[in-house]
Amino acid sequence: MTARLRLGLIGAGAWAIAAHLPAFARRPDVEPLIVSRRDPELLERVRSDFGFARASTDWREVIAARPDIVAITGSVALRAEQVKAALEAGAHVLCEKPFTVSPADAWALARLARTRDRHLMLCYAWNEMGIVERARQLLLEDGGVGEVEHVALEMATVVRELLRHGATYLPPDGFSPPRAETWADPAVSGGGYGQGQLTHGIGLLFRIVGLRATDVGAFTAAPGGASVELHDAIAVRFDGGAIGTIGGASTPPGTFGSQHQLTLRITGSRGVLGLDLGAERVRRSRGAADDTVLELTAEDVRWSFDRVVDRFVDLATGRTDENRSPGELGARVVEVLDATYRSAESGRIVAIDRSLGV
Repeated sequence: MTARLRLGLIGAGAWAIAAHLPAFARRPDVEPLIVSRRDPELLERVRSDFGFARASTDWREVIAARPDIVAITGSVALRAEQVKAALEAGAHVLCEKPFTVSPADAWALARLARTRDRHLMLCYAWNEMGIVERARQLLLEDGGVGEVEHVALEMATVVRELLRHGATYLPPDGFSPPRAETWADPAVSGGGYGQGQLTHGIGLLFRIVGLRATDVGAFTAAPGGASVELHDAIAVRFDGGAIGTIGGASTPPGTFGSQHQLTLRITGSRGVLGLDLGAERVRRSRGAADDTVLELTAEDVRWSFDRVVDRFVDLATGRTDENRSPGELGARVVEVLDATYRSAESGRIVAIDRSLGV
Protein backbone atom coordinates (compact mmCIF):
# COMPACT_ATOMS: atom_id res chain seq x y z
CA MET A 1 0.00 0.00 0.00
CA THR A 2 1.28 3.50 -0.85
CA ALA A 3 2.21 5.55 2.22
CA ARG A 4 -0.51 7.90 3.39
CA LEU A 5 -0.02 11.65 3.13
CA ARG A 6 0.57 13.16 6.57
CA LEU A 7 -1.73 16.16 7.08
CA GLY A 8 -0.99 19.28 9.08
CA LEU A 9 -3.82 21.80 9.50
CA ILE A 10 -3.26 25.37 10.68
CA GLY A 11 -6.21 27.34 12.06
CA ALA A 12 -8.91 24.80 12.90
CA GLY A 13 -11.74 27.32 13.09
CA ALA A 14 -15.41 27.08 12.21
CA TRP A 15 -14.99 26.65 8.44
CA ALA A 16 -12.17 24.15 8.79
CA ILE A 17 -14.35 22.10 11.13
CA ALA A 18 -17.41 22.36 8.88
CA ALA A 19 -15.68 21.72 5.53
CA HIS A 20 -11.95 20.95 5.48
CA LEU A 21 -11.70 18.32 8.17
CA PRO A 22 -14.70 16.20 7.09
CA ALA A 23 -13.39 16.27 3.51
CA PHE A 24 -9.91 15.13 4.53
CA ALA A 25 -11.47 12.46 6.79
CA ARG A 26 -13.07 10.89 3.69
CA ARG A 27 -9.67 10.22 2.17
CA PRO A 28 -8.09 6.88 3.13
CA ASP A 29 -4.78 8.14 1.71
CA VAL A 30 -4.54 10.97 4.28
CA GLU A 31 -3.20 10.53 7.83
CA PRO A 32 -4.14 13.33 10.29
CA LEU A 33 -0.77 14.22 11.85
CA ILE A 34 -1.00 17.57 13.64
CA VAL A 35 -3.55 20.38 14.01
CA SER A 36 -3.40 23.87 15.53
CA ARG A 37 -5.76 26.54 16.82
CA ARG A 38 -5.46 29.11 19.59
CA ASP A 39 -8.13 27.79 21.98
CA PRO A 40 -6.59 24.77 23.79
CA GLU A 41 -9.90 23.26 24.95
CA LEU A 42 -11.52 23.30 21.53
CA LEU A 43 -8.22 22.27 19.99
CA GLU A 44 -8.22 19.05 21.98
CA ARG A 45 -11.77 18.30 20.84
CA VAL A 46 -10.75 18.79 17.22
CA ARG A 47 -7.70 16.57 17.69
CA SER A 48 -9.77 13.82 19.26
CA ASP A 49 -12.79 14.01 16.97
CA PHE A 50 -10.76 14.02 13.75
CA GLY A 51 -8.05 11.61 14.82
CA PHE A 52 -4.96 13.81 14.79
CA ALA A 53 -1.91 12.34 16.49
CA ARG A 54 -0.84 15.71 17.86
CA ALA A 55 -2.15 19.21 18.50
CA SER A 56 -0.60 22.56 19.33
CA THR A 57 -1.68 26.15 19.93
CA ASP A 58 1.45 27.23 18.02
CA TRP A 59 1.16 26.92 14.23
CA ARG A 60 4.94 26.71 13.93
CA GLU A 61 4.83 23.27 15.51
CA VAL A 62 2.71 22.11 12.57
CA ILE A 63 5.51 23.11 10.21
CA ALA A 64 8.16 21.58 12.48
CA ALA A 65 6.36 18.22 12.31
CA ARG A 66 7.18 18.10 8.57
CA PRO A 67 3.78 17.01 7.21
CA ASP A 68 3.49 16.11 3.54
CA ILE A 69 0.48 18.38 3.02
CA VAL A 70 -0.61 21.47 4.92
CA ALA A 71 -4.05 23.13 4.92
CA ILE A 72 -3.95 26.77 6.04
CA THR A 73 -7.33 28.09 7.16
CA GLY A 74 -6.60 30.67 9.87
CA SER A 75 -6.29 34.45 9.85
CA VAL A 76 -5.32 36.10 6.57
CA ALA A 77 -2.97 38.36 8.55
CA LEU A 78 -0.64 35.38 9.11
CA ARG A 79 -1.28 33.54 5.89
CA ALA A 80 1.71 34.70 3.86
CA GLU A 81 4.14 33.74 6.62
CA GLN A 82 2.46 30.38 7.12
CA VAL A 83 2.30 29.45 3.43
CA LYS A 84 5.96 30.43 3.00
CA ALA A 85 7.03 28.31 5.97
CA ALA A 86 5.05 25.29 4.76
CA LEU A 87 6.43 25.48 1.22
CA GLU A 88 9.98 25.90 2.48
CA ALA A 89 9.48 22.82 4.67
CA GLY A 90 8.62 20.83 1.54
CA ALA A 91 4.85 20.53 1.94
CA HIS A 92 2.16 20.88 -0.68
CA VAL A 93 -0.16 23.67 0.50
CA LEU A 94 -3.93 24.18 0.38
CA CYS A 95 -4.70 27.79 1.33
CA GLU A 96 -8.05 29.33 2.17
CA LYS A 97 -9.13 32.57 0.61
CA PRO A 98 -8.31 35.37 0.74
CA PHE A 99 -4.84 34.20 -0.27
CA THR A 100 -2.92 37.18 1.13
CA VAL A 101 -3.55 40.89 1.63
CA SER A 102 -0.42 41.98 -0.26
CA PRO A 103 0.06 41.32 -3.99
CA ALA A 104 3.83 41.21 -3.46
CA ASP A 105 3.38 38.39 -0.94
CA ALA A 106 0.99 36.52 -3.23
CA TRP A 107 3.31 36.61 -6.24
CA ALA A 108 6.32 35.70 -4.09
CA LEU A 109 4.49 32.63 -2.79
CA ALA A 110 3.44 31.61 -6.30
CA ARG A 111 7.10 31.82 -7.38
CA LEU A 112 8.25 29.91 -4.31
CA ALA A 113 5.83 27.05 -5.00
CA ARG A 114 7.10 26.79 -8.55
CA THR A 115 10.75 26.96 -7.47
CA ARG A 116 10.25 24.28 -4.81
CA ASP A 117 8.16 22.13 -7.17
CA ARG A 118 5.30 22.07 -4.68
CA HIS A 119 1.59 22.39 -5.36
CA LEU A 120 -0.01 25.55 -4.00
CA MET A 121 -3.79 25.55 -4.36
CA LEU A 122 -6.43 28.07 -3.31
CA CYS A 123 -9.83 27.08 -1.94
CA TYR A 124 -12.02 28.28 -4.81
CA ALA A 125 -14.75 25.64 -4.75
CA TRP A 126 -16.67 27.14 -7.68
CA ASN A 127 -13.67 26.35 -9.89
CA GLU A 128 -14.27 22.65 -9.18
CA MET A 129 -17.88 22.70 -10.40
CA GLY A 130 -18.75 21.14 -13.74
CA ILE A 131 -20.84 24.15 -14.79
CA VAL A 132 -17.81 26.42 -14.46
CA GLU A 133 -15.45 24.08 -16.29
CA ARG A 134 -17.94 23.51 -19.09
CA ALA A 135 -18.39 27.27 -19.48
CA ARG A 136 -14.61 27.59 -19.72
CA GLN A 137 -14.44 24.89 -22.38
CA LEU A 138 -17.24 26.56 -24.36
CA LEU A 139 -15.22 29.78 -24.31
CA LEU A 140 -12.15 27.93 -25.59
CA GLU A 141 -13.63 25.68 -28.26
CA ASP A 142 -14.35 26.62 -31.86
CA GLY A 143 -13.10 30.16 -31.44
CA GLY A 144 -15.22 30.89 -28.37
CA VAL A 145 -16.52 34.45 -28.52
CA GLY A 146 -13.46 35.72 -30.36
CA GLU A 147 -11.16 38.24 -28.72
CA VAL A 148 -12.51 39.10 -25.26
CA GLU A 149 -13.46 42.78 -25.10
CA HIS A 150 -15.67 43.12 -22.01
CA VAL A 151 -16.55 41.10 -18.91
CA ALA A 152 -19.30 41.73 -16.37
CA LEU A 153 -19.31 39.79 -13.10
CA GLU A 154 -22.03 40.29 -10.50
CA MET A 155 -22.51 38.34 -7.29
CA ALA A 156 -24.57 38.54 -4.12
CA THR A 157 -24.32 36.40 -1.00
CA VAL A 158 -26.17 36.24 2.30
CA VAL A 159 -23.37 37.52 4.54
CA ARG A 160 -24.62 40.94 5.66
CA GLU A 161 -24.99 39.93 9.31
CA LEU A 162 -21.72 38.00 9.20
CA LEU A 163 -19.83 41.09 8.02
CA ARG A 164 -21.60 43.46 10.38
CA HIS A 165 -21.69 41.41 13.57
CA GLY A 166 -19.87 38.14 13.01
CA ALA A 167 -23.18 36.22 13.02
CA THR A 168 -22.63 32.93 11.24
CA TYR A 169 -24.49 31.41 8.31
CA LEU A 170 -23.02 28.00 9.17
CA PRO A 171 -25.18 25.41 10.95
CA PRO A 172 -24.32 24.54 14.57
CA ASP A 173 -21.40 22.12 14.70
CA GLY A 174 -20.99 21.58 18.41
CA PHE A 175 -17.73 23.53 18.46
CA SER A 176 -17.94 27.30 18.00
CA PRO A 177 -19.15 29.88 15.49
CA PRO A 178 -16.61 31.98 13.58
CA ARG A 179 -14.97 34.64 15.73
CA ALA A 180 -16.62 38.01 15.00
CA GLU A 181 -13.28 39.62 14.16
CA THR A 182 -12.57 36.99 11.51
CA TRP A 183 -15.06 38.77 9.26
CA ALA A 184 -15.86 42.13 10.87
CA ASP A 185 -12.43 43.47 11.94
CA PRO A 186 -10.45 44.82 8.97
CA ALA A 187 -7.18 44.38 10.88
CA VAL A 188 -7.87 40.64 10.95
CA SER A 189 -9.86 40.09 7.75
CA GLY A 190 -8.06 42.52 5.47
CA GLY A 191 -11.41 43.90 4.31
CA GLY A 192 -15.08 43.07 4.03
CA TYR A 193 -17.13 41.68 1.16
CA GLY A 194 -14.25 41.81 -1.29
CA GLN A 195 -11.89 39.74 0.82
CA GLY A 196 -14.55 37.48 2.27
CA GLN A 197 -16.77 36.77 -0.73
CA LEU A 198 -16.01 38.58 -3.99
CA THR A 199 -12.63 36.82 -4.04
CA HIS A 200 -14.57 33.67 -5.01
CA GLY A 201 -16.20 35.36 -7.98
CA ILE A 202 -12.96 36.92 -9.22
CA GLY A 203 -11.26 33.55 -8.85
CA LEU A 204 -13.98 32.02 -11.04
CA LEU A 205 -13.58 34.84 -13.58
CA PHE A 206 -9.85 34.26 -13.90
CA ARG A 207 -10.34 30.51 -14.20
CA ILE A 208 -12.67 30.98 -17.16
CA VAL A 209 -10.87 33.92 -18.77
CA GLY A 210 -7.08 34.04 -18.56
CA LEU A 211 -6.88 37.80 -18.07
CA ARG A 212 -4.82 39.94 -15.73
CA ALA A 213 -5.87 43.39 -14.57
CA THR A 214 -3.84 46.51 -15.32
CA ASP A 215 -5.95 49.30 -13.75
CA VAL A 216 -8.77 49.45 -11.21
CA GLY A 217 -11.26 52.12 -10.15
CA ALA A 218 -13.65 51.29 -7.33
CA PHE A 219 -16.27 52.37 -4.83
CA THR A 220 -17.11 50.50 -1.63
CA ALA A 221 -20.00 51.00 0.79
CA ALA A 222 -20.44 50.18 4.47
CA PRO A 223 -24.07 51.11 5.26
CA GLY A 224 -25.31 51.18 8.82
CA GLY A 225 -21.90 51.97 10.24
CA ALA A 226 -20.37 48.59 9.39
CA SER A 227 -16.65 48.37 10.17
CA VAL A 228 -15.92 46.67 6.84
CA GLU A 229 -17.46 47.23 3.42
CA LEU A 230 -20.67 45.35 2.59
CA HIS A 231 -20.75 46.18 -1.13
CA ASP A 232 -18.17 46.68 -3.89
CA ALA A 233 -18.41 48.29 -7.33
CA ILE A 234 -15.27 47.89 -9.44
CA ALA A 235 -14.25 48.94 -12.95
CA VAL A 236 -11.25 47.12 -14.41
CA ARG A 237 -8.99 47.40 -17.43
CA PHE A 238 -7.27 44.16 -18.41
CA ASP A 239 -4.24 43.30 -20.48
CA GLY A 240 -4.99 43.16 -24.18
CA GLY A 241 -7.39 46.09 -23.92
CA ALA A 242 -10.45 44.35 -22.47
CA ILE A 243 -12.47 46.23 -19.86
CA GLY A 244 -14.99 45.02 -17.31
CA THR A 245 -17.10 45.54 -14.23
CA ILE A 246 -17.10 43.49 -11.05
CA GLY A 247 -19.82 43.96 -8.45
CA GLY A 248 -20.55 42.30 -5.13
CA ALA A 249 -23.26 42.78 -2.52
CA SER A 250 -23.99 41.29 0.89
CA THR A 251 -27.71 40.57 1.13
CA PRO A 252 -30.09 40.21 4.10
CA PRO A 253 -30.79 36.77 5.61
CA GLY A 254 -33.07 34.55 3.53
CA THR A 255 -32.55 36.41 0.26
CA PHE A 256 -33.04 34.08 -2.74
CA GLY A 257 -33.46 31.22 -0.29
CA SER A 258 -30.03 32.05 1.15
CA GLN A 259 -28.41 30.78 -2.05
CA HIS A 260 -25.36 32.49 -3.52
CA GLN A 261 -26.01 34.39 -6.74
CA LEU A 262 -23.44 34.88 -9.51
CA THR A 263 -23.69 35.92 -13.13
CA LEU A 264 -20.86 36.37 -15.61
CA ARG A 265 -21.12 37.76 -19.12
CA ILE A 266 -18.13 37.70 -21.47
CA THR A 267 -18.46 39.75 -24.65
CA GLY A 268 -16.04 39.23 -27.50
CA SER A 269 -15.52 40.13 -31.12
CA ARG A 270 -17.64 37.15 -32.27
CA GLY A 271 -20.33 36.87 -29.61
CA VAL A 272 -21.25 36.56 -25.94
CA LEU A 273 -20.97 33.83 -23.32
CA GLY A 274 -23.19 33.96 -20.25
CA LEU A 275 -22.97 31.96 -17.01
CA ASP A 276 -25.65 32.10 -14.30
CA LEU A 277 -24.89 29.91 -11.29
CA GLY A 278 -28.21 30.60 -9.58
CA ALA A 279 -30.25 29.75 -12.67
CA GLU A 280 -27.85 26.90 -13.55
CA ARG A 281 -27.46 28.09 -17.12
CA VAL A 282 -24.61 28.53 -19.61
CA ARG A 283 -25.24 30.03 -23.04
CA ARG A 284 -23.02 31.14 -25.91
CA SER A 285 -24.53 33.27 -28.64
CA ARG A 286 -22.75 34.14 -31.87
CA GLY A 287 -25.81 35.26 -33.78
CA ALA A 288 -29.22 33.77 -34.54
CA ALA A 289 -27.76 30.80 -36.40
CA ASP A 290 -25.15 29.97 -33.75
CA ASP A 291 -26.68 29.81 -30.29
CA THR A 292 -25.60 27.15 -27.78
CA VAL A 293 -27.26 26.39 -24.44
CA LEU A 294 -25.45 23.69 -22.48
CA GLU A 295 -27.42 20.72 -21.20
CA LEU A 296 -26.19 20.54 -17.61
CA THR A 297 -26.40 17.49 -15.38
CA ALA A 298 -27.15 17.41 -11.66
CA GLU A 299 -23.47 16.67 -11.10
CA ASP A 300 -22.47 19.72 -13.16
CA VAL A 301 -24.35 22.07 -10.84
CA ARG A 302 -23.63 20.34 -7.52
CA TRP A 303 -21.44 22.34 -5.16
CA SER A 304 -19.22 20.38 -2.79
CA PHE A 305 -16.15 21.45 -0.84
CA ASP A 306 -15.04 17.82 -0.95
CA ARG A 307 -13.98 18.46 -4.54
CA VAL A 308 -11.44 21.06 -3.40
CA VAL A 309 -9.79 18.64 -1.00
CA ASP A 310 -10.00 15.78 -3.48
CA ARG A 311 -8.16 17.77 -6.14
CA PHE A 312 -5.54 18.94 -3.66
CA VAL A 313 -4.83 15.41 -2.42
CA ASP A 314 -4.79 14.09 -5.98
CA LEU A 315 -2.27 16.77 -6.92
CA ALA A 316 -0.07 15.82 -3.97
CA THR A 317 -0.22 12.11 -4.84
CA GLY A 318 0.35 12.70 -8.55
CA ARG A 319 -3.06 11.42 -9.65
CA THR A 320 -3.62 14.71 -11.48
CA ASP A 321 -1.53 17.65 -12.57
CA GLU A 322 -4.44 20.03 -13.21
CA ASN A 323 -4.55 22.74 -10.56
CA ARG A 324 -7.62 24.89 -11.26
CA SER A 325 -6.81 27.44 -8.54
CA PRO A 326 -3.01 27.79 -8.43
CA GLY A 327 -1.00 30.47 -6.66
CA GLU A 328 -0.71 32.53 -9.85
CA LEU A 329 -4.49 32.73 -10.16
CA GLY A 330 -4.75 33.66 -6.49
CA ALA A 331 -2.19 36.43 -6.97
CA ARG A 332 -4.21 37.92 -9.84
CA VAL A 333 -7.22 38.01 -7.51
CA VAL A 334 -5.23 39.60 -4.68
CA GLU A 335 -3.91 42.43 -6.85
CA VAL A 336 -7.46 43.31 -7.99
CA LEU A 337 -8.74 43.41 -4.41
CA ASP A 338 -5.73 45.38 -3.17
CA ALA A 339 -6.24 47.93 -5.95
CA THR A 340 -9.97 48.03 -5.16
CA TYR A 341 -9.40 49.09 -1.56
CA ARG A 342 -6.70 51.60 -2.52
CA SER A 343 -8.88 53.11 -5.23
CA ALA A 344 -11.94 53.36 -2.97
CA GLU A 345 -9.87 55.09 -0.29
CA SER A 346 -8.07 57.52 -2.60
CA GLY A 347 -10.83 58.20 -5.11
CA ARG A 348 -8.35 57.56 -7.91
CA ILE A 349 -7.78 54.90 -10.54
CA VAL A 350 -5.01 52.59 -9.34
CA ALA A 351 -2.48 51.01 -11.67
CA ILE A 352 -1.46 47.46 -10.79
CA ASP A 353 2.25 46.81 -10.40
CA ARG A 354 2.81 44.35 -13.21
CA SER A 355 6.46 43.84 -12.27
CA LEU A 356 5.34 41.61 -9.40
CA GLY A 357 3.95 38.89 -11.67
CA VAL A 358 5.72 35.65 -12.43
